[in-house]
Amino acid sequence: MIGRRLRIFGTRRTLSSQLLALQLLIIVAVLVVISGLSLAQASATFQREQGLRVQSAAENLAASPTVRQLLASAQPRIRTALQGAVESVRAVSGLDYAQLTDPDGIIVVATDPSRVGQESAAEGAGARTGRSWTGLAETSANTAVSPDASVQSQVPVLDADGRIVGVAIVGREYPSVWERLAQATPDLVIYLAVASVLGAVGSILLARRVKRQTMGMEAGEIVDLVRQRQAMLEGLKEAVVALDPSGRVVLLSRSAHDMLGLDEDGVGRRVEELGLDDRVLDVLRHPSDDGDQLVLTGDRILVFNTVPIEASGRKVATVTTFRDRTELSEVQSKLDISRTSSTALREHIHEFDNQLHTISGLVQLGEYDEVERYVDGITEHRERLTSTVTDRIDDLGVAALLIAKIGAAAARSVTVALDDASHLPRLDDDASRDLCTVVGNLVDNAVDAVLENQAVDAVLENQAVDAVLEGQSVDAVVRVRIVADADGIEVEVADNGPGIGTEDADRVFEQGWSTKGTSLDGHGFGLALVRVVCRRRGGEVGVSDRVEDGTRWTVFRAVTGSGGRTR
Repeated sequence: MIGRRLRIFGTRRTLSSQLLALQLLIIVAVLVVISGLSLAQASATFQREQGLRVQSAAENLAASPTVRQLLASAQPRIRTALQGAVESVRAVSGLDYAQLTDPDGIIVVATDPSRVGQESAAEGAGARTGRSWTGLAETSANTAVSPDASVQSQVPVLDADGRIVGVAIVGREYPSVWERLAQATPDLVIYLAVASVLGAVGSILLARRVKRQTMGMEAGEIVDLVRQRQAMLEGLKEAVVALDPSGRVVLLSRSAHDMLGLDEDGVGRRVEELGLDDRVLDVLRHPSDDGDQLVLTGDRILVFNTVPIEASGRKVATVTTFRDRTELSEVQSKLDISRTSSTALREHIHEFDNQLHTISGLVQLGEYDEVERYVDGITEHRERLTSTVTDRIDDLGVAALLIAKIGAAAARSVTVALDDASHLPRLDDDASRDLCTVVGNLVDNAVDAVLENQAVDAVLENQAVDAVLEGQSVDAVVRVRIVADADGIEVEVADNGPGIGTEDADRVFEQGWSTKGTSLDGHGFGLALVRVVCRRRGGEVGVSDRVEDGTRWTVFRAVTGSGGRTR
């Protein structure tokens, strides 16, 4: 059962609730950013607008006749007409404070008595030398964003003779962050409410649409499904490849990646871009009603099964499963060899029965000398057949195979002759089995070829073998030559059958190619398997024609690597 739980903070969350929470977080974040930008913009606007007001008020205060006449003789904390002047300017302008200083910057008159006797803001010190200044000033040790920061203008005061007798200062207290935020709160609340409603409605509609597209599954269920699918694909020995209708890979299991020999992950790429064989591409792209299809790719024999996937009456994908049949094909080839040997033994048993009956009859007739000659003849015949092979082939597995093939072919009126130049040392078990696969398939292919070429008269097995040993000519002949050297083992099998057409010389080793049928009925993989074994051993196999004494021979030559010898 697929687990259907996604827990956040200990509670189950649906997709709509997650989308709503995410959108609310986004809305809040956007509002915070907008608030910050709004505060920054409001500060700049406040400083610009209030700067013009304080500058105008400070210029009016500095130009007042009373100020110009009395400021030079003003003393701190001594009330004069100057106090009325600064109060009048503050009241008319609607600003927060007004001050007058002496030429040294000491405040002598102020709307805030606590400031009298203190030094004016250092930022406007240039006004003491005759240059007006307007800007942000700190009226205490606090920073510019504190309540004691203000937008201030300082204008020099000149007497009748044009001398600087002091400075007129007018300012507006700078509002704190919280004050500015409080002023913007009503608008922000409205924005938040509207955005929240729109976000909630949008989240619900989006969640419903997503759930329809995901067949009603929640996010946690989809995550669990993906994990379980991945675990299932990793656990499958069979390979799986899925393509969308355009031929793009949407699913590729690890076993498929390994079997196809891909260098990188192919998911998301078109199947034509993966560098696969044409036969593999054809099987992946086009489902077949014939069931399993055998394909040789590289040194593997793969069994493919491709099925189309349809939804709502249209094709949405093709899914191909395949497995490696290389080992199975090799085992089947070895079983065929064993079957050949078993058949030869049964034929020998039948022959021995006849020979024993003959010996029994001679004994009953009292022809003991004839019995001795008959047994000697049989023994000599068998020894010649065995020694012909064992004197040249030291590996017991290959020697036994050749003896069985010679006997089985002779029963079908085909002569299998081992070349006198053949020589093979003892091999290890793996190399011996691989060589048996190569020799067995090549000999079987050659025997089938000569039988197709002509109707051979029924000849007894002993007559056929004697013909080979005595150098006599028979109609259907297969020649075998096995030579081992430092570079490897070369197997040459020649037959006087119908031969291979020029147009088929390159196709004869392809999977499924056969004159007896197709890959679907089990034919067409013997020579393909030979090529697989040779390539795995670092060798190759090929076919050619040659003419000797007026006879056209079809020659298959297989070469395997030099490994596998025991001595």
